[in-house]
Amino acid sequence: MSETRPSFGYDPLASVTGSGDFDTPEPRIRLASPIMGDPEMDAVREVLESGILTNGPWTRRFEHDMAERHGTEHAVAMANGTVALAAMFLAAGIGPGDEVIVPSLTFIATATAVLHVGATPVFADIEPGTLNLDPQAAARRITPRTKAIMPVHYGGQAATMDRFRELAADAGVRLFEDAAQAHGASFGGRPVGSWGDAAMFSFTPIKNITTGEGAVVTTDDGDLAHHLRLLRNHGMSKQYHHEILGWNWRLTEMQAAIGVRQLERLDGILAVKRANAAVFDALVDAVPGVTPPVAPPDREHPYMLYTVSVPPERREAAIAALDKAEIECRIYFPPAHRQPVFASLGEDAELPVTDEAAKRILSLPFHSRLELRDFEEIAQVLKTGLSD
Repeated sequence: MSETRPSFGYDPLASVTGSGDFDTPEPRIRLASPIMGDPEMDAVREVLESGILTNGPWTRRFEHDMAERHGTEHAVAMANGTVALAAMFLAAGIGPGDEVIVPSLTFIATATAVLHVGATPVFADIEPGTLNLDPQAAARRITPRTKAIMPVHYGGQAATMDRFRELAADAGVRLFEDAAQAHGASFGGRPVGSWGDAAMFSFTPIKNITTGEGAVVTTDDGDLAHHLRLLRNHGMSKQYHHEILGWNWRLTEMQAAIGVRQLERLDGILAVKRANAAVFDALVDAVPGVTPPVAPPDREHPYMLYTVSVPPERREAAIAALDKAEIECRIYFPPAHRQPVFASLGEDAELPVTDEAAKRILSLPFHSRLELRDFEEIAQVLKTGLSD
């Protein structure tokens, strides 16, 4: 069997409309293109033939491989990233009356997961270059109710984790990482996912590697890991012995098997994307008014997203030109504090850097199947759209 290109049209990050229109044509150049082939198919077939479809050896292997990859003692597989974030908060005892500091330039689940456990997300501003949470802005948002700080590694690029670690320690609060986009990223030579009390990695189809849905929480805290395992499986510590209130937040064995094989592909995917980034950066930088992603030298960028900055007054024209050329693009992300669900919180949030960035950002196709001619075409169409 040759490698296939599975559709990811119903990924919430890839299909913002959720229209369910089966006749919508696929873009010619996609934002993401997951790589699947014989290794994944063979692993799933092995699971199906075994008859063990959940809580089995593939889940344990996936957890082991994720922990080893990111340098942590434990990894706990979960059904999806949203419940994984909620589980981290619950396992840390965070709930009503507590606050968690988060950025606003992120997928909505970063903040809604805080609401799901009854706590309050507190939005802080971002750095203008990396688009990651600004440690100084986060420090200004700390109150006696703050229980955790959770930077997001935007587009996969690591936040300034040494400063966040120091900030959390000084404030006596938890440090969590939303590493949903950051498989294989590092800061100062240390893998993301190992800097805080816990970190969440997501595997939706737009990510560099995917299991369709699913997530993994990494941690060095044995008690936290134990609590996470209880939460995902109805609070059971042994057969029909329920210690706490839990849920069914398990990952299937089929997804875990795919995850094991996808992890084996990760280094190759990252090598291609990092080499291509140098090429695309030069092409994009040559387009008047466009700035390529900022990538500081002290961190390894996995380029899950390739987000450029464009003149705000021309962004819609650029999007229209790309759409006409059948080149997929997205605005990742509309600020969470401007979403209706956070209306009561957003009114009080002063995030000038976030609001300005939100007017300029545009994410372009950047997956490991793309070739030089694709990058040249994208850059040329972008130039045309901005100049017409």
